[in-house]
Amino acid sequence: MTSDAERHTEGHEARSDGLDRRQFLRLTGTMAALLPWLALPRFAEGAPVQRPVGPMPAPSGKHVLWYDTPAPESNVLREGLPIGNGRLGALVGGDPASTCLYLTDASMWLGKRDIVLGDDGQFDYTTEHFGSLVMLAKLYLSIEGHDAAHVTDYRRELDLGQGYLRVSYRKDGVGYAWDIFASHPDDLIAIQLSQTGGGSVSGTVALQTMHGDTTHSEALHGGPAGATCHFEGVLANGLRYATNVMAVSDAGTVSADGRGIRFANCRTLSIIVCGGTNYTPDVASNYMDGSLDPLALATKKTRAAALQTPTALLHTHIADYRGLFDAMQVDLGTSTKAQRGMDTWTRLQARAAAGSAADPEFEATYLQYGRYLTIAGSRDSLPTGLQGLWLDSNVSPWMADYHNDINIQMNYWLPDRAGLPACFEPFTRYCLSQLDDWTAATREHFNDPRNSYRNRSGKVAGWTVGISTNIYGAGGWRWHPAGNAWLCNNLWQHYQYQPDRAYLARIYPLLKGACEFWEARLLTMSVKDSATGQMRNVLIDDADWSPEQGPTDARGNTYSQEWVWDLFENYRRASAVLARDTGYAATIGALQAKLYLPQVSIKTGWLEEWMTPDDLGETEHRHLSPLVGFFPGDRIRVGDSAPALIAGVTKLLEARGTGGYGWAAAWRAMCWARLGNAKKAYQLILTNFSPSKNRSNGTAQNLFDMYQLDATSDAFQIDANFGTPTAMLEMLMSSRPGVIELLPALPEAWAASGNVTGIGARGGFQVDLSWKHGKVTSVTVRSVGGEQTQLKLGKWTHAVTLQPGGSVTVTPPA
Repeated sequence: MTSDAERHTEGHEARSDGLDRRQFLRLTGTMAALLPWLALPRFAEGAPVQRPVGPMPAPSGKHVLWYDTPAPESNVLREGLPIGNGRLGALVGGDPASTCLYLTDASMWLGKRDIVLGDDGQFDYTTEHFGSLVMLAKLYLSIEGHDAAHVTDYRRELDLGQGYLRVSYRKDGVGYAWDIFASHPDDLIAIQLSQTGGGSVSGTVALQTMHGDTTHSEALHGGPAGATCHFEGVLANGLRYATNVMAVSDAGTVSADGRGIRFANCRTLSIIVCGGTNYTPDVASNYMDGSLDPLALATKKTRAAALQTPTALLHTHIADYRGLFDAMQVDLGTSTKAQRGMDTWTRLQARAAAGSAADPEFEATYLQYGRYLTIAGSRDSLPTGLQGLWLDSNVSPWMADYHNDINIQMNYWLPDRAGLPACFEPFTRYCLSQLDDWTAATREHFNDPRNSYRNRSGKVAGWTVGISTNIYGAGGWRWHPAGNAWLCNNLWQHYQYQPDRAYLARIYPLLKGACEFWEARLLTMSVKDSATGQMRNVLIDDADWSPEQGPTDARGNTYSQEWVWDLFENYRRASAVLARDTGYAATIGALQAKLYLPQVSIKTGWLEEWMTPDDLGETEHRHLSPLVGFFPGDRIRVGDSAPALIAGVTKLLEARGTGGYGWAAAWRAMCWARLGNAKKAYQLILTNFSPSKNRSNGTAQNLFDMYQLDATSDAFQIDANFGTPTAMLEMLMSSRPGVIELLPALPEAWAASGNVTGIGARGGFQVDLSWKHGKVTSVTVRSVGGEQTQLKLGKWTHAVTLQPGGSVTVTPPA
C-alpha cells in the first residue's frame, strides 16, 4: 500500500513490490479456504466444505435490484430474479403464497455427438441431433394464507453485493423473510425462512419434472426432522440426471405425502435443492460418466447441507461470492435521492424518458449486474451460452446454444476486464474438451463436396467449427471457417490479461490446430497494389460468408482476412513465449506477410467488407463483421494505423447507425469508445437501457436484455448483459500490451467524479482509477505478471516498470 505522503505529482512514483491489502486478502483467510472449489469441472463430490469464521459481512445496500410487486410465473423470464452457482441456476418468481423456482443445470443438454449434414453440406440444426439446453425441474413453495390480499410491505430484492435474493413482507403483525441463494461451495440452492414476531408457516413443497419422470417423496431418517422429494431420469441421448429437494425445520412438522413435502406450524424452514447430470467434459467417455449416480450425489449434498445451520450455509455462500465480487468497485457519480427511492423497474423507465437526468448510480448497478451474472453463470462448469442458466421452458431460441460469430465471445470479454479472471476458465476448459471432436469433424466432413465453404485446395487439416456448437463436440447451422480464429482470439487475450505460461501451454494446441486449418485453406490471388499499381500475389480466404449477411461464397472477405491475420500473429507470439515449433512459426509468419488486408472503398469511404468497393449487404446490419480487426482485434489502432484506414473504420461505423439493440448496440459502443467518441458510445449504452415493453427490444424488469422475435414473442440474450458492461469499462479504460489508456471515452454523465478499482489491463496488470471534473486524479497499477507498460491520457504518457506483485500510484498532471 502507498501512504498519502507517498502520492505524488508527475514524474514521481510510489512503489511497493510486496503484497498490497487486496492481494493479501485474496491469499489468506476465508477466500484461501474456499479456493479448492475453483477447480471442480462438473457435478462432482468435491472436498469437504470449509466454513468461514468470524461475523457475517453486513450488506452495503449499494447495488440492489428491488421491487414492491411479485414476479408472476407467467412472466418469470422477464421479472423473475436469477441466482446461480456457475453450474446450477434458477429463475425465482411467484408471490408470497406460491414461490416458483425454474431450475437449470448447465449440462442438461439434448442432442448427440454425431455429425449430420444436410443436402447443402451444412450441419443439422435440430434438437434431435444437435440438441438444446433444457430445464432440469420446477420447484414450487406454497404458503397457506399468504396470498397478496393478506400481506403488506411486500418487497423482493437481489443484493448484488452479497449475491442472494430476499423476499420479505408482513402478515398479521409478523415479519417474514425468505433468503434464496445458489451456493458454490455447497453446490446447491437454498431457501431459508426467518420471521420476527412469533409467526409460523404451513404449506407444501412440490418438485415438478420437465421430462416425464416420476417424483418420489419420503420422510428423513437418521438426521434432522424433515422430508425429501426427488426424481431421476435419462434423456434419449443417454444423459442421466436427477434432482433432490430436502425440507427441514427446528420447530413444527415436516412430512412427505404423495405430492411432495408438507410442512405445518414451522417458525423456521430450510429447503435445500441439488441436482445435476453425469456429463463430463471428456471425449474418451463420450461426455458421460457411467460411474456417476446423479441422484445419490444430489442426495448426499442436500443431506450434508441440512446438518448445517441456515446461518452457516448463507455465510459460506456470501464469503465465497464476495471473494470474487469485491475485486471491483464502481462509482460513476451520485444520483438524486428521488432516483434512489424508485424501485428498479420504475427507475429504468424514468432513465429512458425523454429529457431525463443521468442516473450514474443505477448505471453502475447495471455494470455490477453483469459481473453478478458472470459469477452466477460461469464457474467451473460449462461456459455461458445464449441464455446462460436461466430458461423458462424446454424450447429456447437458437437452442440456448453457443454461437461463435459474436455471442459466446462477447460473453467472455467481461471477466478479465471486470476483475473476474477465474470466471473465464469454463470457456477455456470447454474449448479444450471439444478440440478432439472438432478436429475429427473438420477432417472428415469439412471438404464434403456439398459444402460450399470447402477448401478448393483439396487439403484439410487442423480444426474449425460450426457457427453453433453443443457440449458433445458437434456443430450446428452453417460451417464457420473463421470461427476457430475468433475463439482463439478470446483464449489469447485472456493470456494477455493473465500472462501465465502454463495456461498458454494448455491453449497452444488450439492455436496451432487453427493455424494448420488456415495453412491448408488459403488461396493465392493476384491483386493490384494500391500504392505501387503493380500486381502482386496475396493469400485470401476461400468461399466464405461475412456473418450474417451478404453473399455466402465471396472470397477474401474482410472478416476472415482479419481473423486469420490475428490468429497468425497470436500463434507466432505464443510460439516465441513457449519456445516451441520455431520452424512452423516462421512458416506461419511468411503466410501472414502475404495475407490480403482490407482497403477503404473508393465508392463509399468505408472499410470494405468484401474484396470490392461495393457494399453487398445491409448498410445498417447488426453485425460489425468487417470491424473485427479494430475491435476486438488490435491490427487497426488509432494513433498507429494510417489516418485513412481509421477514417474508413469511422465511416463504416457511422453507416451502421446507432440504433439497434442488445449485443449489436454494445459492440458498436465498444468501437466508438476505441475511437474516443464518448457521446456516441454512451448513446448506445442508453439504447440498451430502453425498457422492454410488449416484447420490444430492450431491458426487462429483471434487467435481462430482450430481443424481439416478432410482434408476440421475444428472446433473452445474455450477451448484451455482458457486452454493455464491457463497453462501459472500455469507456473508462482501454488496454493492449504496452499501453493502458485512461478515460478514452468518459461521457458527461459520469464526468463529475468517480472511481473504479480492479479493472484488468492487458499486459498483466490491474488498475484503480479515480477522476474528478473529467480529469484523472489518481491511477494505481498493480502487476499480476506484467512488468512494463505505458499509461496514456491524451498526449500525456508515463512509463511503468514493475516486478510481478508490485504496484505504483501515479497522479497525472492537471
